[in-house]
Amino acid sequence: MNEQVLEEEVTSELSGRRLDQAMAELFGDYSRSRLQKWIKAGRVTLNHKKLRARDKVAAGDTIRLRIEDEQLVEAVSQPIDLDIRYEDEHLLIINKPAGLVVHPAAGNPDGTMLNGLLHHDPSLQELPRAGIVHRLDKETSGLLVVARTLKSHKRLVELLQAREIHREYRTIVNGVMISGGTVDEPIGRHPVQRKRMAVVHTGKPARTDYRVLQRFRAHSLLQVKLHSGRTHQIRVHMAHINYPVVGDPLYGGRLKIPAGASEELKSALRSFRRQALHAFKLGFEHPEHGEWMEWECAIPDDMQQLLTELQDDKKTMG
Repeated sequence: MNEQVLEEEVTSELSGRRLDQAMAELFGDYSRSRLQKWIKAGRVTLNHKKLRARDKVAAGDTIRLRIEDEQLVEAVSQPIDLDIRYEDEHLLIINKPAGLVVHPAAGNPDGTMLNGLLHHDPSLQELPRAGIVHRLDKETSGLLVVARTLKSHKRLVELLQAREIHREYRTIVNGVMISGGTVDEPIGRHPVQRKRMAVVHTGKPARTDYRVLQRFRAHSLLQVKLHSGRTHQIRVHMAHINYPVVGDPLYGGRLKIPAGASEELKSALRSFRRQALHAFKLGFEHPEHGEWMEWECAIPDDMQQLLTELQDDKKTMG
């Protein structure tokens, strides 16, 4: 019998909620009605005890969901172009374009990377989240790893949790940075604006290293390394130190246009409507044979065009 066990820890934001409500947040691939059926069927435990859907949960509780002989993914197969940079029988490396949602959720029921993965390899239905181990925000571009077997999925999740997956980003931020550094501040849900994350003392530990690659008259190009994978981590940490990511609709702040900028640069900055953030490097020990593997992909055309305008502006204005 094919069995999958999914496990999540209740966050402080979900403390006091009903078990089925908390599960709907933590196991977002499944409908609440499906989760309620699994609770009734005894497939769910809270701290190793079987409870009712209406029972309350507390921060730190462990929810385990056992699924047998069922497709783990409630999603349709769709022919979506995927930029596959590497493929073997154990994993896929995909360069996700900006604008593509990683997996279905409220507001994006289909047309996601997950739907495209199921079309590319229908057997991924048998894996949690169709093998997707980590995600990128819709408007962030770059490299993602997808597991193709249960063994690979388990191992990649372990590597991610142990912070042994190497992830580096390129980003353009507002402001001229003098030097690189580290932001080591906890991140959690914003206390008022629920769609935003924020640096909050009750959040989860988060560390971001950054170094300056190029400085322009009012902006900087950074290379950023993640030591944790919190939601919106780079965007929140950069905004926290007052160097928000260019184009970021949630955390970006006011548009910065240097004095005397050309019409081309003004237009490039005003028309850049997504966060200028690209996951350009990904590396880890292969889950099957243990050999270190690493991939890089160049920043996409829209970011490169903005960089070219910033470089031209710096040359022209000195």
